[in-house]
Amino acid sequence: MLQPSLLPVTSITVSDLTRYLREWMESDELLRDIWVQGEVSNLSRPASGHIYFTLKDQNSALKCVIWRTSAGRNSANLQIGAAIEAHGYISIYDRDGSYQLYVDTVRMAGEGSLYLEFLRLKAKLEAEGLFDPARKRPLPEVPAKIGIVTSPTGAALQDMLNTLRRRYPLVEVVIAPAAVQGDQAPAELISAIERLNREPGVEVILIARGGGSLEDLWAFNDERVVRAVADSRIPTISGVGHETDFTLTDFAADLRAPTPTAAAELAVPDQADVKDRLTVTTKHLGDALAAITRGYRMELSEAIHNLVQVSPLMRVRSDRQRLDELNGRSLTAVLHFIQMSKARTRGIEQKLGSLSPYAVLQRGYAIVTRTGGEIVHTINQTFQDDKLDVRVSDGIIPARVSGEPVRDIRGD
Repeated sequence: MLQPSLLPVTSITVSDLTRYLREWMESDELLRDIWVQGEVSNLSRPASGHIYFTLKDQNSALKCVIWRTSAGRNSANLQIGAAIEAHGYISIYDRDGSYQLYVDTVRMAGEGSLYLEFLRLKAKLEAEGLFDPARKRPLPEVPAKIGIVTSPTGAALQDMLNTLRRRYPLVEVVIAPAAVQGDQAPAELISAIERLNREPGVEVILIARGGGSLEDLWAFNDERVVRAVADSRIPTISGVGHETDFTLTDFAADLRAPTPTAAAELAVPDQADVKDRLTVTTKHLGDALAAITRGYRMELSEAIHNLVQVSPLMRVRSDRQRLDELNGRSLTAVLHFIQMSKARTRGIEQKLGSLSPYAVLQRGYAIVTRTGGEIVHTINQTFQDDKLDVRVSDGIIPARVSGEPVRDIRGD
C-alpha cells in the first residue's frame, strides 16, 4: 500500500507551463525555421489585415497566421483548397494553449525545386555580370515607337495599350506576340525580342505578362530568355507578374516595373506633363525672343548714336575742342617744366654749396697743405721743421712743425 508523501507536491500554473513550452519551441532549431506542406482550409481575412487559415492533410491540421506586414506579398496563392508550402516558425498561442505556425512565406506546393533552380541561375548569371547596374541603359524620355512582347490574348496587353493611349496617344506601338507560359514560351519570347530588335525605329521594348505562380512565370526565368533580354540592343522594361513577383528577366532588363500597366507608364510620358512642358517651353521661347528683340533695339539705338558721333560736323567740333585742350595742356606743361627746372637748379646749388670745402671753413675748420699743395690728412705726412699752409675761411696762415707730431689716442 502506497503511503502519502510527507512533502507538499510542487505544481505550476497553466501560464507558466504554456510559457515554458513556448520558449522551448521557439528555441528549437527545427521549429524556428520550417517549411510545412498542406491544403488550405478555414481561410479568414479580418479587417486587421492579418490572415488566419488551417493547413491540413489526411490525418492532421495545423493552425496558421500571417501578420499584416507579410500578408501583402503572400496573399496571392492563398485560396481554400490550394496545396501550398508555408515557411515560418512554430510557437504557442497563450490564450488557447494551442501551437500554430507563424508564416512569413507562402509558395505553391512543388515550387521548392523551382525556387532552388531560380537561385542557382540567378547566382550564375549574376557572376557573369548580366545583372550589373553599370549595364543598365537610360530610357528615351519621349519615344516615338515602342515594342511590346506579350501574349496577344492576355489582359496584360489590353491594360498596356489602354495606358499608352491614355498617357501618350502619339506613340506608335509594335506588338510582337509570344506565348508567356508553357514549353513553347521561351523560344517564342526570344524570337519576339529579336524581331523587335530588327524593327526600324523601335526605341524601347516592354516584356510583360500578368501574375501567376512561380511555375506560371518560369519562362521568364529561362536562361535563354534572360540572355536575350540582356543582349538586346534596344533598352528593355520588364513588367512580369504582380509587384511581389520577381523573375530573372527583371534583373536583366534595363528597368523593372511591378506590373504590366506600370511598365507602360514608365515607357512613355504623361501627355498632361508634355503639355505643361510645352507651355513652359513656349513661354521661355517668347521671353527669349523678347529679350533678343530688346537687344537688337538697343544695338540699333547705339549704332544711330555712334553714327551721329562720327559725322563730319561732330568730328570738326570735337577736334577743335581737342585742340584747345591740347594748347592749354601744353602751356601748363611748359610752365610746370620751368618751375620744376628752377627748383631742381636751386637744389643743386644748395647741395654744391654744402659740399664745398669753403663752406666747411666757414664753420671753423681749416685745411692744412704741404708746400706744393698736398693736403695733410694724417700726422704721418709731416716731419719736424716742415713748412705748412693753414687755410682758414678768410685766408692762409703760414706755419712750421716745431716738434714731433703727437698722435691723438682717439685715432687708435
